[in-house]
Amino acid sequence: MILYGRNAVHEALRARRRKVGPVWATERAGREPWLREVRDLQIVQAAEVERRCGSPDHQGICADAGGYPYVGAAELLGRDAALIVALDELQDPQNLGAICRTAEVAGATGVVLCERRAAQVTPAVVKASAGAVEHLRIARVGNLADFLADAKAAGCWCYGAEGSSSTMYDEPDYTGGVVLVLGSEERGIRPRVAQSCDVLIALPQEGRVQSLNVSAAAAVLVYGILQRRRNA
Repeated sequence: MILYGRNAVHEALRARRRKVGPVWATERAGREPWLREVRDLQIVQAAEVERRCGSPDHQGICADAGGYPYVGAAELLGRDAALIVALDELQDPQNLGAICRTAEVAGATGVVLCERRAAQVTPAVVKASAGAVEHLRIARVGNLADFLADAKAAGCWCYGAEGSSSTMYDEPDYTGGVVLVLGSEERGIRPRVAQSCDVLIALPQEGRVQSLNVSAAAAVLVYGILQRRRNA
C-alpha cells in the first residue's frame, strides 16, 4: 500500500503499527521536521511522487506502508464499555475516511466493516481520515448481523441509525458496551441487520432536506452518545 499526503504518512510513522518506508518526497515536503528520523527518505520530483502513488493529491510525499493491520472483531468486543461503529456495506471511501476520523478523535474502541460490497482501508481512505485510521482499530466481518449477535452475547447494546424511527438518538443512555450501526449511502441499513439491532434511533429532521450525509450523521451520533454517557 502506497500512502500519500502529509497527514497520512505522518500518522503512519507516529502510530508504528506497520513498517513504513521508503518515503518519497519533494525537496519542499522533505523539509518537514518529522521526516528527520526517517532512514529511507528519497528526495524526488513531484512527477515521481505522483507516479509512485497514482494520485495528484499527494502533497509532495508518499510512502510504502505494506498492508493495513486489521484486527479481529473479538478484540473490539473484549473491551470494557466498548463504543464500536459498525458500517453496513458503506461504499464511499471519503465517507469511510471521515467516519474513521470522527471515531478516532472521539475515542471510539474501533470500527467494523463488511468484507464484501463495502469500502476497505485504501490509501484514499487513509488520506480522507487525515491518517486517523493508523491509530484506530478496524475489523472486517463476513456477516454483520452475526457480528451484532456476538456483540449482544458480549453484553453490548446495538443501536441502528434509521431516519424513520420514532426513537430519537438522545433517548437511550448508552451505558455499557455500545455498537452504533450505520447503513450504506443509498440503501441505509439492510433489513436483517436492522432486525438484529436492539433499538433503531433517528436524528430530528426539521428542515427540507431528507437526511444528513452518513459521515455527518455519524459525527452527530457518536458525540451524542458520548454526551449521554457523560450525563449518565
